[in-house]
Amino acid sequence: MATNSNSGIVTIPGRGSVDQTVKKLEGILQAKGVKLFATIDHSGEAEKAGMKMPPTRLLIFGNPKAGTPLMLASPGIAIDLPLKILVAEDPAGQVWISYNAPDYLAARHHLPAELIQNIAVVEALATSAAG
Repeated sequence: MATNSNSGIVTIPGRGSVDQTVKKLEGILQAKGVKLFATIDHSGEAEKAGMKMPPTRLLIFGNPKAGTPLMLASPGIAIDLPLKILVAEDPAGQVWISYNAPDYLAARHHLPAELIQNIAVVEALATSAAG
């Protein structure tokens, strides 16, 4: 896994297309009872504006039972919640899956250690979608 320590973003390679990866993530979220709040199709919006970019989608998801304790402990984390996973294809055709590193978010928002597990799920989701 590649982590950009300056930004706290972890990026891992995906094996399928952006569409396949997004569908896989949607299925995983549904199976786990995690609410998918929105999928933003950045490349689709770029096309509507007359510009071209490789397929790029952002999934925004969460679970109030996990997120609410985080926001009660550190209200500022609401800026980073719900959780997000970016699925994007680079110009060479490689698909990449990116997300905020849970340790980075924990440090950024001074989360108590016992609550880090509430955001650590993003790693397992991204890894499952990558395979």
